[in-house]
Amino acid sequence: MANISRYEPFGDVFDDLLKGFFVRPMAYEGQQAVPGRIRIDVTEKDGAYVVHAEIPGVKKEDIQVNIEGDQVSISAEIRAEKDVKENERVLHRERYYGKVARAFSLGTDIDQAAAGAKYADGVLELTLPKKANAAGRQLTIQ
Repeated sequence: MANISRYEPFGDVFDDLLKGFFVRPMAYEGQQAVPGRIRIDVTEKDGAYVVHAEIPGVKKEDIQVNIEGDQVSISAEIRAEKDVKENERVLHRERYYGKVARAFSLGTDIDQAAAGAKYADGVLELTLPKKANAAGRQLTIQ
């Protein structure tokens, strides 16, 4: 049986608009937006995985990538720069400041020594070569 869902062309756009501007037009000092998720694309090419991860607004020094076997974890810290000037007040703030992280596993162990990373224009590119599998051997049954 097919699931039926209601079509809502505007989704939560109006709810967010009403919450942000009409219900509480003034942002208080401790208010922060919900953290964004690191979006990734994974492709396989020439015996290696290539991962593109969107992490906009982060300096490359604030990004950490850890590899253990086939597990890859990416974390980044987005630093807050408060640039409120005199006689200025914040009415609405949606930009997130804090830590974001993403972890996933690939089907094959990664050769950590040959892995590489580049970061440009808010996109982290990881080249993760597959670890050469040890040749299997056939057991003799006694």
